[in-house]
Amino acid sequence: MALDSKVPKGSIKDKWTDYKNHIDLVNPANKRHIDVIVVGTGLAGGSAAATLAELGYNVKAFAYQDSPRRAHSIAAQGGINAAKNYQGDGDSTYRLFYDTVKGGDYRSREANVYRLAEVSANIIDQCVAQGVPFARDYGGLLDNRSFGGVLVSRTFYAKGQTGQQLLLGAYSAMNRQIARGKIEMFNRHEMLDVVIVDGKARGIIARNLITGEIERHSAHAVVVGSGGYGNVYFLSTNAMGSNATAAWKIHKKGAYFANPCYTQIHPTCIPRSGDYQSKLTLMSESLRNDGRIWVPKNMEDVMAIREGRKKPTDLSEDERDYYLERRYPAFGNLVPRDVASRAAKERCDAGYGVNATGEAVYLDFASAFERYGREQAKIHNITNPSDEKIYELGQAIVEAKYGNLFQMYEKIIDQNPYKTPMMIYPAVHYTMGGVWVDYNLMTTIPGCYCIGEANFSDHGANRLGASALMQGLADGYFVLPYTIGDYLSDDIRTGKIPTDTKEFDEAEKEVSDRINFFVNNKGTKSVDYFHKKLGKVMWDKAGMSRNAEGLIEAMAEIKAIREEFWKDVSVPGTADEMNPELEKAGRVADFLELGELFAKDALMREESCGGHFREESAELDGPQKGEAKRNDEDFAFVAAWEYKGEPANAVLHKEELEFKDIELKQRSYK
Repeated sequence: MALDSKVPKGSIKDKWTDYKNHIDLVNPANKRHIDVIVVGTGLAGGSAAATLAELGYNVKAFAYQDSPRRAHSIAAQGGINAAKNYQGDGDSTYRLFYDTVKGGDYRSREANVYRLAEVSANIIDQCVAQGVPFARDYGGLLDNRSFGGVLVSRTFYAKGQTGQQLLLGAYSAMNRQIARGKIEMFNRHEMLDVVIVDGKARGIIARNLITGEIERHSAHAVVVGSGGYGNVYFLSTNAMGSNATAAWKIHKKGAYFANPCYTQIHPTCIPRSGDYQSKLTLMSESLRNDGRIWVPKNMEDVMAIREGRKKPTDLSEDERDYYLERRYPAFGNLVPRDVASRAAKERCDAGYGVNATGEAVYLDFASAFERYGREQAKIHNITNPSDEKIYELGQAIVEAKYGNLFQMYEKIIDQNPYKTPMMIYPAVHYTMGGVWVDYNLMTTIPGCYCIGEANFSDHGANRLGASALMQGLADGYFVLPYTIGDYLSDDIRTGKIPTDTKEFDEAEKEVSDRINFFVNNKGTKSVDYFHKKLGKVMWDKAGMSRNAEGLIEAMAEIKAIREEFWKDVSVPGTADEMNPELEKAGRVADFLELGELFAKDALMREESCGGHFREESAELDGPQKGEAKRNDEDFAFVAAWEYKGEPANAVLHKEELEFKDIELKQRSYK
């Protein structure tokens, strides 16, 4: 198949405006005759469902949770980027665009990224109008803070709960449309297949997770906004239920997958404490505004801390290695996530990890307590304040900014981060790869769209912090509602899509057969047994550090795990009841296929970029020799999957970049 990105001609800054001026539209009177299915109700899916319904389309929205409020978008902490330049520090649409492209190692589709930067300012206005309680400064104006990989403050935030507040805004917009009857909400429903009729996406097969009933739902278009696939690693910061099933099902029906191996390893997560864990916990990147990352300089101190003979607070400044500040003085602790994660892994691999497993570095707020404390003492005209008073005043400021994050850390680790530095270590967090989409956000299946983290288009090999919420809401509120009309304008006379056709029969039978297999298979091992085995292979051989030998081994090992899974998996319970193990079995079966494609993609990329190093070509300490220069082509690894059996041959697709004026230099944050 020849891929067509459908990127408009012309100057990159004019593409989106000119495109909107010339696309076909659907008359408001005709929209009421058109149905759209939205799978997933996080920030991308929720905002899309609300906006499409507001425009007049009939929307069916599906969530596997008991409410859209449970979507994993709720877990986002730090903030959302927008090119408002409220701080007057030189920000602009272009600078947000440039930072995003550079942060992604120049591997994103630049026209999509510029559009993202353009509409970012509208997102803030929309959310403020919804009542989202963004933080404000002393004068009542919206406040901003910095995130990694940028030199300006453009991140809007609601303490450490930004995702929750934005999701409640989208949820309130959805509820208005539910009350009007424009959104039909299907909670506790999971999409298990897409139905293709005459080459177009015309519906889905879903399972009611309460009763086990298999349902047919038709529409003129299907929108997938189901999030990323980080749980292919088993341990990640994702919710336990986060999965790849919706995206994988459309992939197996013909939607190409792009850049599957591009995974974000977040640098500030609570370290793994043992083999019994089922997930990891994120600590917001915003903490790096005020926290300083370090490890002991001397191995004697490392061992003393591990053995409990010393505390981190016993070490003087001269005995600490603030390695990010040392290596990257221009950005310091606010380098992009991939740079910070690789640096932490390098220090720990060199033996300087500070916890019992040797996989942790310190995030220390002592300097912030003193800095803010002295400032507050001056503001309150306190002369010659004691060290205790300075600490008290500084702690109050830090608590106001990050209090819920400090509380969460203390509850999990049982250490007070106001008294001792936090321990952090990189963990799987986000997936930049996903379903391939064109400029309209349509997949290679006509009528099937993919938005938010589930698609591949905006972040290249690495996402900058606070850009996930920006992309999800941009796609849902401001991009898809325009572009989907261009396709649906041909469907104004189509009428209702029937579900009593052979295409729906075949899709439902395939879903039912798979469910029946799981509940009737007389295996001996749990679903989690196989998921953990897959996760270990993925982290050890397709994680931050990769090499050809390990990736070839990973592909063989994943295939072997998959074969054992289908022979020996045990799923208790029945199909006609609420059965979490049955849900998990289907999701892990998809991860076992995706994992092999993931490793194949990584094997084909003989380069170091984003959070991933090919060991043959990069040094970890010192200048980042493995980091790529901008190329004249945008690489998107795309693989077609046959309906049954093994992956078809993968192809490397090259698209011409539209924007030629980015300075050709090595990506550097020094």
